[in-house]
Order: sequence, then structure tokens, then C-alpha cells
Amino acid sequence: MLMKDRIYIKRFIQYYKPHRKMFFLDMGASLVLAVCDLFYPMLTREVLNVYVPNRMINMVVVTAAFLLCIYLVKLGMNYFTQYYGHVIGVKMQARMRQEIFDRLQRMPLKYFDDNKTGAIMSRITNDLFAVSELAHHGPEDLFISAVLLVGAFILMASVNLTMTLIIFCQIPIMIIFTLKKRLKLSAAFTKNHEELAVINAQLENSISGIRVSKAFTNKSYENDQFEAGNSAFVKARSAAYKVMGEFGAGNAFIADFLYISVLLTGGIFTYLGKINLGDYTAFVLYVGVFLNPIRRIVGFIEQLQEGMSGFKRFCEIMDLPVEEDSPDAVELKDVKGEIVFNDVSFSYGDGKAQVLSGISFDIPEGETVALVGPSGGGKTTICNLIPRLYEINSGSITIDGMDIRDVTRESLRDSIGIVAQDIFLFDGTVFDNIAYGSPGASREDVKKAAKFANIHDYIMTLPEGYDHLVGERGVKLSGGQKQRISIARVFLKDPPVLILDEATSSLDNATEMLIQQSLDELCRGRTTIIVAHRLSTIKHASKIIVIDDDGIREQGTHARLMDLNGIYAELYKYQFRDTE
Repeated sequence: MLMKDRIYIKRFIQYYKPHRKMFFLDMGASLVLAVCDLFYPMLTREVLNVYVPNRMINMVVVTAAFLLCIYLVKLGMNYFTQYYGHVIGVKMQARMRQEIFDRLQRMPLKYFDDNKTGAIMSRITNDLFAVSELAHHGPEDLFISAVLLVGAFILMASVNLTMTLIIFCQIPIMIIFTLKKRLKLSAAFTKNHEELAVINAQLENSISGIRVSKAFTNKSYENDQFEAGNSAFVKARSAAYKVMGEFGAGNAFIADFLYISVLLTGGIFTYLGKINLGDYTAFVLYVGVFLNPIRRIVGFIEQLQEGMSGFKRFCEIMDLPVEEDSPDAVELKDVKGEIVFNDVSFSYGDGKAQVLSGISFDIPEGETVALVGPSGGGKTTICNLIPRLYEINSGSITIDGMDIRDVTRESLRDSIGIVAQDIFLFDGTVFDNIAYGSPGASREDVKKAAKFANIHDYIMTLPEGYDHLVGERGVKLSGGQKQRISIARVFLKDPPVLILDEATSSLDNATEMLIQQSLDELCRGRTTIIVAHRLSTIKHASKIIVIDDDGIREQGTHARLMDLNGIYAELYKYQFRDTE
């Protein structure tokens, strides 16, 4: 465990490197602060031992003026450490946040399938805030404490070495006590971070689903769910505070015992004539100087446990494998769009049943192929495998004769446009959401794409036109409007391969007819894969593939499959039974 901790601390220190200059300036300011705190007891001793008995009132005034100058310097140093020290912590936090965000962008989809959004967000926000506080206060507190302890020991020893040793011999007791509580603190703070992540996940889930909650009048259920998580957090936090209480109270008692030691030993030494009243007073004051770093060290250890718990959780994500291209991967260029599945098998995880087993089919360039069949047969999975959102277990998928594992993911995905049933719009303007298909696109190009998607006229009726805010996930727009914006996004991208995964299944017939015209225009001249339950929308596909849990059952044109009078014909007749 200690070896692991050292590894984490080494990794943590690496984040100081870009800020070395400011860090050392901060440490320099901390050194000045610590030295300033050492003056008062010695000057007080001098006043009581020399100036007051000799009625040197002018020297008392000079001493006070000198102390004022010292405290003005201390004021400036305090400002510097508080301001620039925190800036260092924030910059380190920002770098970690950027790194973890970049890491998340390159993580496979399986990670997001297995982890809740709120829990991931907690690692980026709460955990890294604790790390930022440690980055600023940790080295500073430790350095100031070391300087004060060493300085106090030297100055106290110059007054009376025996008394100094009696007081300082109690430090090992505090160290032993601290080390014993350290592991408990670490475990408590780790548990606390985990429970806070659970609460964030529940919050994100409940707020995102607030419309469903209101529609089903499930306020009580949601409150109960949140209360369960909240109670677990309270329990974890209470356990952490219990350990903190034991740790803080124990150290406070040891610190209080120091005052008793000084009072007793100082009184005895004064009585025996070993020291005078000024020395005794200086010793009492130095206990305050001595206790200040002790308190800092106690606070540092608490902060170290919380900050390192957050940093370890940060490292857990940073150490997870990301999507990586093969070393000899090449750019996919001049894509024609011929797609071939050759004996492809796939499952969503170790030990899980295979979704696809030995699937083989081909899609000639520029043609439209439809995937139909019951839910759970693997149609959407096929759509996800083509852009390598998931990795196949065996077999191969090729585009224009090239295995998709031999090309870079970026060039592969850049060649594919996807319009899904579940449309995600970002919390921004209409323009931003369409331009997402080609960042940096001109306003004219965005308008042209919107016209192709039959959404331009509607956009112009909005109060701010293309600058109209769509709200979180596009809540201010209807399903059809969101769908057409997503189609405009793909028009702007202009990919050679197009995937339409249930693109119109959630729309009414009138809206579907409008969007179908946009889709027909979008499909022209591209290799297109369509997943659809409404068979009327895929009658004119070049090939229709019927797939279920047992794999591919039928494939051919609409007319041929109807002549077969098999699964497809049965589905088609069932959908149009009322018409017939």
C-alpha cells in the first residue's frame, strides 16, 4: 500500500512541473511567513528581560515599530501565497480536468455503458476540487510547518535546551498517533468520494428524466430513491467525520498537554532559577508558534487523504485503456462505400451471450440496404460496428476492401454519417447544432444544409432564427424538428456512407412524410444502411436483410421477399392488414 502511495505521489508531483517558477516563489513567500512568526517570542523576551527592567521605553517603541514592519511584510506574503498558491492549484486542476475529458473522449462506448454519467462527472468536479486544494495547501503547509518547527527548536534551545527537549520529546507520540489513524482516514475519504458519485449519478438521472417523473406522478418514488443515496452518503461522511474527530481530538489533546508541560516545566525551572520571567514568557509564546505547524500538519494529513483519494480516482480513469488505432493504421480516403461483413460475431462483454454470430453480407457501393426484423436481433449493433463504436469478437468488416481495423478511427468515422432515433442536441443554438456536423462551416453552408433537410423555413420563424437556443437536449423543439436538425447536420458533413437507425419511428405519419423526403434526398448517391420497423419506408431498397436472434434469415428485394412468403412477407402483411 505504501509503495502504491509513493507512486501516486510521484505522479501528482509531475503536475507541478509547468508551474515550477511560481511554485518556488510561493515556497519562498512561505519561508518568509514562517520566519516572521519566529520573531515575536524572542523580541518579547528581550523587552521583558532588558528594556523594561532598564526602563528603555524608546527601545520598546523601536521594537514595536520593527514588529509592525515584519507584519506588513507578512501581510504581503500572505496575499501572495493565498492568491498565487490557489492559482497554481486551479491550473493543475484545469490540466487534470482537460486530460480526463480528453481521455473520456477516447474511451470505448462500453465504459459509458457500464458507468453512470453523474458518477463520471463527480470525478471531474468534486474529486479534482479536493486535488486542487491539496495542490495549493499541501506543500505550503508542510514547508511552513517544517521551518517553524526547526526554527522554534533552535530558538527555544538557545534559551534552555533541557526544557526544549522535554517539550519536543512529545512529538513522536503525535507522529505514532497520526500514522495509526492515516489508513482509516484514507479508507473513509475514498468511501465518501464513492457515495458522493452515487448521489451525483442519481441527481443527473432524476433531473434528466423529470418529464417522465412528472408524467407518472412519481415524486415520492424519486424522493425515496434519492433519500436512499443521500442516507448512504451521510453514513459514509459520518464515518469519515468520526475518524477525523478521533484524529483531530487526539492531536488537540496532545497539543493541550504541551501547554501543561510548558506551564509545569517552566514554573519549576523558574522556581529553581534556571530561567527568568522573560525566558519563561518566551517559552509560553513559542508553544503557540510550535502548535501552529502541528495544527497545519494535522490539517495537511486530512487534506492529503481527501486529495489523494480524489487523485487516485482520477488516475483510475487515466489508466483505463482507450480506443487505439493499430500501429500501421492508414487514412481511409476516397471512400466509395462498398461494405462487406464476413463471418462477424459480437457480444457486449465477457460472459455475455453473443448478439451476432457468423453474420455475412455485402453492400455494394452507392446502394441502399435495409435491416428489418424483431427487436434485439442485432440491427442496431450492426450499425454500431461499422464505425467501430464497438469491436467485433471475430470475423471482419471491410470498406472498399480495407479491414476497418486497419484504418484510423477518425478517418473511418469521418466517412460515415449517422441519423438515429434518439436525437441528441447540444445545449446551444440551432446554428451550433447543425454546424456540429462540420465544425467551422460557414453560415451559408449551414443554411444550405438546413434547406436540404426542410427545416430552414421553420428556423426563420424562430425569434432569433439560427441563433435560437434549443435548450438542454433540444427540449424547446418538437421531435420532428430535432430530427430534421440532425439530418441537416449529416447533410453538412456530406459523408459517403450513411446509417439511418430508426430515424423516423417515433414520428407521426405527417411528420414522417416530410422527413422522409429529406432522407430520400440525403441517401441519393451514398451507400446507405437503413434500420426500420415501418416497412413502407424501405420498399425501394436495393436489398432487404431480415435478421433475428438466429442471424440472417432472408435477404433480397421487396418483391423477391414477398414472393418467398416468409418472415418478411408475414411482417409486411401484418403491418398493412387494415389497408388490405
